[in-house]
Amino acid sequence: MKRRQFFKGGVVTGALVGITGVSAEELPKTPKQVEGPFYPVVAQKDKDFDLTKIEGQEGTAQGKVVIISGAILNTDGTPIEDATVDLWQANAAGRYNHPTDKNEAPLDTNFQGWAIVPSGKKGEFKFKTIVPGSYPASKDWSRPPHIHFKVSKLGFVELITQMYFPGEKLNDSDKLLQRVPEADRASLIAKLIPGEPETYEFKIVLEKA
Repeated sequence: MKRRQFFKGGVVTGALVGITGVSAEELPKTPKQVEGPFYPVVAQKDKDFDLTKIEGQEGTAQGKVVIISGAILNTDGTPIEDATVDLWQANAAGRYNHPTDKNEAPLDTNFQGWAIVPSGKKGEFKFKTIVPGSYPASKDWSRPPHIHFKVSKLGFVELITQMYFPGEKLNDSDKLLQRVPEADRASLIAKLIPGEPETYEFKIVLEKA
């Protein structure tokens, strides 16, 4: 499938049904999380929606390919068009392409690792990636698979957060996720949408500035 066709063709049919509808009640804003030390600092031209391929290279990233789809919403449920969705993650072995990452896991030269995409007219975003690996944050703490998001739009408060995968045992012991109030924790864990490849749905709610 061509990259442009992936973005326009709607690989995930119906994955966002109901996610962008306006609710009668105010939506809770998505909890903040720390940016972490591995925000990309190495310049790269390719920051599109497909992290499994790097433009100009024939190889494909190692790991389980998944689709991440979702929407950027206002607290009143209104979709936010043209928000900047900036995301980055570790590769399948749990290593970031960052000069300060001391993890001895191998780098994956075919993994893009970083994307910046706009939300569409319905606030929707979608990208193709691989499930990131877990990695040691300290001697007694391993971080679960997660994806970092930084979302911004003029008139709204910039949000830095992290998306987690459902069913991961390390979620229960992760020091960052467990700091989030229990009532809000589920909003940071994506919902699995059955299909091939697997799709995970993640809704992000911004508050007005």
